[in-house]
Amino acid sequence: MICSRRIVMAGALAAVVAGLGGCEGPPRRPQFPEITFRHLPPIRLDVREIRFTQAYRAPAAAPNVDHLFPVPPADAALRWGRDRLVAAGAGRRGEYVVREASVIEVPLEKSGGLSGLLTTEQSERYDARLVVEMRIVEDDGRVAGTATAEVVRSRSVPEGITLNEREKVWFEMTETLMRELNAQLEKTITTVFAPYVVR
Repeated sequence: MICSRRIVMAGALAAVVAGLGGCEGPPRRPQFPEITFRHLPPIRLDVREIRFTQAYRAPAAAPNVDHLFPVPPADAALRWGRDRLVAAGAGRRGEYVVREASVIEVPLEKSGGLSGLLTTEQSERYDARLVVEMRIVEDDGRVAGTATAEVVRSRSVPEGITLNEREKVWFEMTETLMRELNAQLEKTITTVFAPYVVR
C-alpha cells in the first residue's frame, strides 16, 4: 500500500514538473530596427548653420497614441533632418521644425447581432498627421524662403489584435509616414529652395 502510494505521488509530481516546463512566459516584444536616412545622399544647403527644432509636444494621453509607438513619428521626422541636411555655406541659416507628429486612436463602431459575432471587425483606426516646416533666414532676420511638407495617413486594426501585432502596425505606420515625408521634402527642397542647394 505504501509502495503504491509512493508511485502515485511520484507520478503526480512528474506531471506538475512537466506542466511547469510546458508553460511559456509572456510573448517576447518584437525588436524593431532604427529608422535612419544616412543611406540616402546628404542635401547640402548654402547656409552657415541649420537649427533643428522639435516643436511638437506629445500629449501622452488618450486619444493620442503616438508616444506609445516603437519609433514615434516625431523622433523619426527630426532624425530625417539631422541625417540628411548639411550646412555648407558661409552666411544665413536654415531652420527645420517638426510642427506636428500626432497619431489619434479612433474607436470604430461594430456591427450588432449575429453578423457581429461571426465576423472579425475593425476595432480602431489610427489617424496620423506629420507636418514639417523649413525656412531659410538671412543674417538680418529676413525670411528668404519657407516651405511646408504634410503627410496624413490612416490605418485600422482588427479586434482581438495582440500588443505585439499592434506595435508592428505602429512601426509600419511610422515607416510609411517617413517614406512619404522624404519624397515630399526632397521635391520641396529641390524646387522651392533650389537657389540654396549646393550641388
